[in-house]
Amino acid sequence: MRPSPHHARRARGLFGALLTSLVSLAALLTTASAAQADTTLCEQFGSTTIQGRYVVQNNRWGTNETQCISVSDSGFRITQADGSVPTNGAPKSYPSVYNGCHYTNCSPGTNLPAQLSTISSAPTGISYSYVGNAVYDAAYDIWLDPTPRTDGVNRTEIMIWFDKVGSVQPVGSAVGTATVAGRQWQVWSGNNGSNDVLSFVAPSAISSWNFDVMDFARQAVSRGLAQSNWYLTSVQAGFEPWQNGAGLAVTSFSSTVNKGGGNPGDPGTPGGSTACKVTYATNVWQGGFTADVTVANTGTSPVNGWKLGFTLPAGQQITSSWSAGVSSSSGAVTASSLAYNAQIAPGGQVSFGFQGSYAGSFAKPAGFSLNGTSCTTA
Repeated sequence: MRPSPHHARRARGLFGALLTSLVSLAALLTTASAAQADTTLCEQFGSTTIQGRYVVQNNRWGTNETQCISVSDSGFRITQADGSVPTNGAPKSYPSVYNGCHYTNCSPGTNLPAQLSTISSAPTGISYSYVGNAVYDAAYDIWLDPTPRTDGVNRTEIMIWFDKVGSVQPVGSAVGTATVAGRQWQVWSGNNGSNDVLSFVAPSAISSWNFDVMDFARQAVSRGLAQSNWYLTSVQAGFEPWQNGAGLAVTSFSSTVNKGGGNPGDPGTPGGSTACKVTYATNVWQGGFTADVTVANTGTSPVNGWKLGFTLPAGQQITSSWSAGVSSSSGAVTASSLAYNAQIAPGGQVSFGFQGSYAGSFAKPAGFSLNGTSCTTA
């Protein structure tokens, strides 16, 4: 029997109501799934994985008070941070997200530890969300060690402070300023009793940034706190709270470690290696000097793009330079090739120079590294 128009409209009405109910139910289930996707960690060293490639850890080690973090697929937020500790000592904790290994807990699919000399680049990026009613720093923790260890404390810790609130400061003492990865930093160096710590403190808060971890690893090498045959074991980012901290959040994080870059032994890739010799000739007068630097490729492979790292003795400052880009005017310096002199053939050499000032007695840099590898000096 053919349905009457009335029955047909009623059938379409019932179908429409059913469809609407199903859509509403699907939306409800989707909302419930999204709400259930977040994981809350309150255990002292509780951890979970996100994006199938990073580990998020609560990492409360400096207090017995409760700390909880809510973990989403893009990062984490501190939801409870009870208690406080003196600001002239260590922080309460380091809730963080990382790529690599931390006390035998390695992130899924990581290629860390990796020898510095084999890493062509290590791009990373982060976005932070800050609060005003706490005492804390927001910092990266980059760990280096002479061995590919996945447990315990590494030999050298590099910290990059994106922000700090309150009367807190890095381990050690201030040793100058440096331009690294295109930004100006106050540099601190010291030892916390377990490992060396090299810290870079931003003069004002950075809420988000993308950079190459290797730019900071090379700073550690040029300052004698690491060597190119050491290993990068983990790249971590989070917060060190001393007081409160609820609401602090990492809203996005990424970390990749690229190894090789064509020929794995190609010294032209950042962090690559080659045999080299540096001649450092100076003309010194009272309070000033010029330096003519010659970099010779004594290896058998061409260098395709070079970075020469060295540390100026205390009291010295570069005022002008030529034939190279210079990253810093004092302390740890990286001189980089320009477009016209980036190639150094086997047996070939390039030269650059700079003028500077000095206080006290004059001295030459103690050593040089080309793309992370130590050079002999003439």
